[in-house]
Amino acid sequence: MDRADDAGVKRPASQTQLSRRAFVVGSLAAGFALAVMPVSADTITTDSNGLVAGEVKIPVEGGEIPAYRAMPASGGPFPTVLVVHEIFGVHEHIKDICRRLAKLGYFAVAPLLYAREGDVTSMSDVKQIIANVVAKVPDQQVASDLDATVAWAKSTGKADTAKLGITGFCWGGRQVWLYAAHNRSVKAGVAWYGPLQPAAAAIRPKNPIDLVDQINAPILGLYGGADMGIPVAQIEQMRAALKAAGKPSEIVIYPDTPHGFNADYRPSYRPEAAKDGWKRMQAWFKAHGVA
Repeated sequence: MDRADDAGVKRPASQTQLSRRAFVVGSLAAGFALAVMPVSADTITTDSNGLVAGEVKIPVEGGEIPAYRAMPASGGPFPTVLVVHEIFGVHEHIKDICRRLAKLGYFAVAPLLYAREGDVTSMSDVKQIIANVVAKVPDQQVASDLDATVAWAKSTGKADTAKLGITGFCWGGRQVWLYAAHNRSVKAGVAWYGPLQPAAAAIRPKNPIDLVDQINAPILGLYGGADMGIPVAQIEQMRAALKAAGKPSEIVIYPDTPHGFNADYRPSYRPEAAKDGWKRMQAWFKAHGVA
C-alpha cells in the first residue's frame, strides 16, 4: 500500500518505512571494533601518502550515512569500487582495504550500512552484534544505500562510475552477489566468503542461490574449504547453478582454509590465501572493465 509523505508525494510503503527509520550512527568510530580486540600482530596498516582518505557523508533515503572514502590525491576520475563491510562495520580493517584499493588507482568507498540499526564497533559480543544489529538490516535498504553511494561518488567528479566494481567480506560478501543482481551498472564483483544460503527472513527474502538468473555482472567468489558457516556443498551448488545459467562467474575454494581468511587483524588470517585472493581480485576487475 502506498502512502503520501509530508510533501504529499506518494511513495511505496517500503520507502516510507525506510525514510522514517532513525539514524543511530552519525559518524565512523576510530580504530577496530571492540569485538575483535586485541588485534593480531599480522595486522596490515596502509598509509595514506599520495591519497585523499577519510570520512564522508552519503545522502540516502531519509538522511545521511557515514562512509570511508580513499582515492589517489591527483588525477581522476578513477574507476570505482564499492567496499561492503563485514559484520563489524566500517572499522579500521575496512578503511585499510579502501586505502589499499586507492593505492592501486581506485576510488574506493565503504558506506556504513548499519547506520540505522546500531553501532556494532562498540559491542564486545559477536552474538549481540548479529542479533541486535545485523539481523535487522533489510536487504532492500542495503541495495538502496549502495545505489545512493554510487550516485554520491559520481557527483564528486572523481569517480568513474561507468567502471563500477564491488567487493565485500563475510556479510558484505553476500551483498556483492545480491547487488550484482540489483544494479545492472556493476561491471564486476568479488565476494570474499559471503554466505550463500542463510536462513530466509522477511527482510532477507532472497539468497544468492535464488538470484543466479538475475546476476548481471561476473562475480569472483573466494571461499575457504574449512569455513564452518559456509559448507563446501553450498559453494559447489552455487558454482553449478552459475554454470547451468551460463554466467561468467568463478568460484575459488582454498582447501583447509577458515572463514575470514583475509582478516589480517584476526586469528583466522591465512596470508597465502589472502594474498592470492587479492591478486585474483585485481586481475578480475581489470579483465571485466573496472580499471
